[in-house]
Amino acid sequence: MALHALVGSGGAREPRLGRAVGGSGTASPVGGVVLLLADGEPRSGRRASPLAYAALRPLARRLARAGRDLGLVAHPVRYGGRGWNGPDARLAADARWAATEVVRRYGDVPVCLAGHGMGGRAALHAAGHAAVTSVLALAPWLPEDDMAAEPEPVRQLVGRQVMVVHGTNDARTAPELSYRLAERAKKVNRDTCRFEVHSDGHALRQHHDEVLSLAADFVLGALCDRPFSRPVADAFAAPPPLGLRMPLAAGFGKSLRP
Repeated sequence: MALHALVGSGGAREPRLGRAVGGSGTASPVGGVVLLLADGEPRSGRRASPLAYAALRPLARRLARAGRDLGLVAHPVRYGGRGWNGPDARLAADARWAATEVVRRYGDVPVCLAGHGMGGRAALHAAGHAAVTSVLALAPWLPEDDMAAEPEPVRQLVGRQVMVVHGTNDARTAPELSYRLAERAKKVNRDTCRFEVHSDGHALRQHHDEVLSLAADFVLGALCDRPFSRPVADAFAAPPPLGLRMPLAAGFGKSLRP
């Protein structure tokens, strides 16, 4: 089915930034912005799923709480539609638009793209935007090698801090695909690491609290100059494969939680 037919039947719209979560509530300036990119579909003309947005709310709240005194703000990105749609790469285009909108609203502040599933792929693709300094890809959806017209790009990740997190039992997108992408990314960008969440699936629910703590550790370190925890620092420093298959320990972050 042609893409215009899909879009026409689903009522796709222009992207927009959702309401900000976080900030100190005072006149202090915004020091960094996290753009939250929800999951989507490989091909669809339908509007973005409210359930996918809802899945990112716990992450938004954790980041807002952790960065409340540091001027950290999180914005969900409201896609124009839920489909990646082949070479159009609509979700990545919406992520780039959102980064430009952050610059318009807040000025020259560092931006972290944090996405889950198809949103993780969008975050990786849109990392080349000048405002983006870091990328968090949670269970990123990636095409199988025999389905892709060309390899997923990695050159846009140069100069960014990149963390990939993937459950070892993900049935929607094979964790080995994100390992191979991280391996290629590490060759051009040493500031790349990857954590494995053993026995967890695509939604990362089984060890949800540890994943949120890991995300907060990374984002505060990348945007707010907080020192990374020892496991994160070790993952960045370790050569492949160790730094790209770092296990997420049970109870991670309990002693660090704000």
